[in-house]
Amino acid sequence: MEKKALQLASVASMIDQFNIPNIKILQSLGYKVDVVADFTHPGTITKERAEDLKNRLADMNVRVFDIAIPRSLNPRSISTAYKQVKELLDRENYNLLHCHSPIGGVIARQAARGKEGLKVIYTAHGFHFYDGAPLKNWLIFYPIEKHFSRYTDVLITINKEDYKRAKEKFKAKKTVYIPGVGVDTEKFVPCGSAREKIRAELGLKEDEIILLSVGELNDNKNHISVIKAIAGLNLVYVIVGKGEKKEELEKAAKECGVNLRLTGFRTDVADFYAAADIYILPSIREGLNVSLMEAMASSLPCLVGKIRGNVDLIDEHGGYLFRPESESEIRTAVENCVANRTGMGEYNLHKIRTFDINTVENLITKIYEWV
Repeated sequence: MEKKALQLASVASMIDQFNIPNIKILQSLGYKVDVVADFTHPGTITKERAEDLKNRLADMNVRVFDIAIPRSLNPRSISTAYKQVKELLDRENYNLLHCHSPIGGVIARQAARGKEGLKVIYTAHGFHFYDGAPLKNWLIFYPIEKHFSRYTDVLITINKEDYKRAKEKFKAKKTVYIPGVGVDTEKFVPCGSAREKIRAELGLKEDEIILLSVGELNDNKNHISVIKAIAGLNLVYVIVGKGEKKEELEKAAKECGVNLRLTGFRTDVADFYAAADIYILPSIREGLNVSLMEAMASSLPCLVGKIRGNVDLIDEHGGYLFRPESESEIRTAVENCVANRTGMGEYNLHKIRTFDINTVENLITKIYEWV
């Protein structure tokens, strides 16, 4: 009998950036794989990239179901998505469901309740409640995640803080820690020609210092604090990513006299790591950030907020940590790194090999085999 699996994520970008390896693993284990995500509003990738993703999945014999999985607590949107997912589960009789994102995980697990023969895996890419999180996050998301853990065969956590809390407090049949979604350490080997190409595109000289961020332009990524913190410093701040805060960031940079370059979505992000001198991740909340792992694999010194996930990756040998809300600490971290970064990139490259994609894929394979 044919085995069938469903990968469900909130937006197409999560499939594109995180779940293609999972799909290939499932196929290697004999599963016919389908995908559910919002391809109409695809997240951090362009609509053109989302259409290309559909074609790539079709070439892999993967069916796509374009369902608007909400990313906010909108009851009507949640109800609509739930009905569509439940109808799909009722019709297709899957053997395995792997779901991602907080609201998508709730919708999927509620729709899967009571279905015999269906095993449910949920990957928490960073709980919304964490040490230091706002009280409302604990009041809303903690009880929801705890409740739905009862309907989870395997709960995957990707940082040590989440793992400890889920292991002690939640009721999943099995709770595991996996070091993120993995990073291809071979892909991000520093390249001189790529460095020259990007610097030429940006009109920058070899001796100009590039401070790089990669990520969506939103409040959580907190790029605004970096812009305010580095006012007056002789460097260029490059952000690769798109989002709703573009105009706000450009305005702030102009007011602060910061040389800011916003590139939008790029498929050649590895070349930007090669062109950069320092990586900075000022986010307020992360699970285990992929761009940070890519920066480490690119031998970059890294400046990061002292938050969950980041502290699993960066210590004083590989960069500097700061409180994301403190512009003075961000500025000090940047200044210190500019003056004293020798050896940090090499240290990060060595450390990140523990999080290599091959290691993560081997662990995921064991989980798929176990269920």
